[in-house]
This record gives sequence, C-alpha cells and structure tokens, in this order.
Amino acid sequence: MLALTALLSSCSGVEYRDPMPQDFPVHGIDVSRWQADINWHEVKRAGVEFAFIKATEGGDFIDPMFVTNWQAAKEAGVPRGAYHFYYFCRPVEEQIAWFIQNVPRDPQALPPVLDMEWNHISKTCPKPPAANKIVADMNVFLDAVEAYYGKRPIVYTTIDFHRDVLVGKYTAHDFWVRSVASHPSYKYDKRNDWVFWQYTAQGTIKGIKGPVDRNVFYGTRAQWQQWLRGELPNR
Repeated sequence: MLALTALLSSCSGVEYRDPMPQDFPVHGIDVSRWQADINWHEVKRAGVEFAFIKATEGGDFIDPMFVTNWQAAKEAGVPRGAYHFYYFCRPVEEQIAWFIQNVPRDPQALPPVLDMEWNHISKTCPKPPAANKIVADMNVFLDAVEAYYGKRPIVYTTIDFHRDVLVGKYTAHDFWVRSVASHPSYKYDKRNDWVFWQYTAQGTIKGIKGPVDRNVFYGTRAQWQQWLRGELPNR
C-alpha cells in the first residue's frame, strides 16, 4: 500500500486521501454460476486482468460453471485462480480431497483461495465450531493445498468473520478482503497487508450480463507482475 500512498501524496498542495478503487491500475473479478455464460474474450478486452472462479463448496458441491469458466478464462488470456467456499459442518479432510479432486494443477494458475466467511442463513449448519477449531482446520486446509499445488493459498474473508476469528492470524498468507462501504483499513484490524480488495458486488463489465464482484490488486502494475512471478517482496 505504501507505493500507492506515496503516489497520491507526491504532489505538493494535494491533500492526502484514502485510495479509492479507481486509483488502482490492476482490476479483476470473481465469478460463479450466478454470472451464467461469460464471454471471456470480451471480459479480457474490457480490461479485466485477473479472475477468481468458484470451484467447490464443502465436500460434495462443485460450481456447475467452474470447468467452463476455468478453461475459457485461460483461453482468453485472463489469469485465474480457483476458490473453495468453506463449510463449517464438513470435516476439513473431506473438503481438501474434494477441492483437489476438482481443481486441476496448473502452474500458470493464480494461487488457490480459501473463502472463509460466516453463512448466517445456512439451514444445514446453523452452529459453526469455536474459533480455535476453525483456525486449526484452516491450518490443515492451507498446508495441504499448498503442498499439492505448490503455491501458498490466498485467504478471502469478510469483515465480521475476520473480526471474530482472523485478527492477527495468517500474516504469511496473502489476504483478499471484502469491504464495499469504505477502504479496508477502516474495517479490518491488524490487516494492512491485504493484497486484493473486493470493493463491490454490483459491478458491471462487458462480457457478463448482470452484476459481478469487482476487485483490485493492492499495488502498481510493476508490483502486479512481480506478484504473478512470486517475486513480490514482503511489505
């Protein structure tokens, strides 16, 4: 974040303000079956530079558009990674096995993502485990997936889940945070090291009918290329 802050405050007489999504040069999306058929070539031409694609949920659900999106995004030249939506009432070992079964190993893919958020309306899992159990299972998932894919997974989270479980934890992992009302620095305690910011669920992009989540990468275009190569220095 330091590079962007310096950029915004470099001109004399310009009062500092928090970076807004439009200040970031590298933008992306995340998608699932709810976006239906996507024209990935048109998405690429519209300036999308990365995509996170829902792959699996729990231990027995695969997003019905995952295989199509996974292949089509690559063919269009959009860097993409797969994410797993964690289900608190399924053994972590089964969730690991299900993700690995359904997401191919592709050395060109972005790191896999573990999506950790509360689901307050779940009818089948109304009471999640205690925070210490969740963290222990996250450790198992993240370590197993990193060992299999050879890339340290990204952790996606929301404001309330982060507040309840993740403050000060997983500082060695890149974080992807959701904050649609303001800059993440106001919503996430001890999480100034985020790498991706999901800033709206109502975005629009050519090639997708209807709303889509929009995201930005935290830094400059040069830093994005470093991150893609796994060469970005610790911040």
